[in-house]
Amino acid sequence: MKEEIDYTDKMATTNAVANTGDIQPDWNTILRAHERILPRIHRTQVLTSQSINALAGAELYFKCENLQKTGSFKIRGATNAIFSLPDEEARRGVVTHSSGNHAAAVACAAGWRGISAWIVMPKNAPKVKCRAVESYGGKITFCEPNVSSRSETAARIQAETGAVMIHPYDDDRIIAGQSTAAKELMEEVPDLDAVLAPVSGGGLLSGTCLGAKGTRADVRVFGCEPERADDAYRSLKAGSLQALETSDTIADGLRATLAPRTFAILWQRVDGILLVSEEEIVATMKLVWERMKIVIEPSSAVALAPLLRKGEIERLGRGTGTTPRVGVIFSGGNVELSW
Repeated sequence: MKEEIDYTDKMATTNAVANTGDIQPDWNTILRAHERILPRIHRTQVLTSQSINALAGAELYFKCENLQKTGSFKIRGATNAIFSLPDEEARRGVVTHSSGNHAAAVACAAGWRGISAWIVMPKNAPKVKCRAVESYGGKITFCEPNVSSRSETAARIQAETGAVMIHPYDDDRIIAGQSTAAKELMEEVPDLDAVLAPVSGGGLLSGTCLGAKGTRADVRVFGCEPERADDAYRSLKAGSLQALETSDTIADGLRATLAPRTFAILWQRVDGILLVSEEEIVATMKLVWERMKIVIEPSSAVALAPLLRKGEIERLGRGTGTTPRVGVIFSGGNVELSW
């Protein structure tokens, strides 16, 4: 498959990753997170498409987090994190930075808990995502569209308000919450050969590794990433975090960079990173709209696009000669539609 990383030799010869790989949510933590969030979120549908199966040469199972509350998987992690807070911390409110989906999820979950939410968003965030944050009661502060400005603005607001930081991905509570999507998928389709998910800061992909492999250890997990925002691919190939200060990929939800926490989990557990072009993202998004009659955002399309390349699906099989069975996490469906 294009741009898959072979980790075998690299992991045996590189000492770039410290023992932080052992610090991650365990299975009991994931089970408690799932129990905590289930009363508040949707257990989203797993859909199939015979026409897309024919194009891919595989049996594909789509975990439709685009149909989740707030329109993305992010409500899983945000709900787990915010409802894990002790009352004395929760009363201070929460603050985060996000291009949109995590922002909406934090604002929504904070509203459920009856606390304030301060949200830092880049000034080029899609308007549909800004409107969603405002509708849930989040207080938006705009920043420059780069990683440093996001972090610095959120830190300033935290210092001014005393709010608790709910990081979009560098937080075990977030990762444990995100892991529940893959856990549900594996419970519904237990004999998958592989699961694919988009990667940005790595919260969903780390959670997918933990949720899928925690259910069945031999399932393979691949991250999918835009070529224009390829820090996860470069980081795992180099054995150390590689910077990505800005990106202009159409997949606006995938412009963040890995954190040490998510990098360590992926170093141990992910089976590869697959890169896709902007043209592939757009074509895949349109294909899903046309064939499945559901709306996915560009970040979701990134997880399907590699499977549509001619002849590449066979590498996900188990060598049995049978048709590969592959799960795809559709991460969200919040799209700016212009007419």
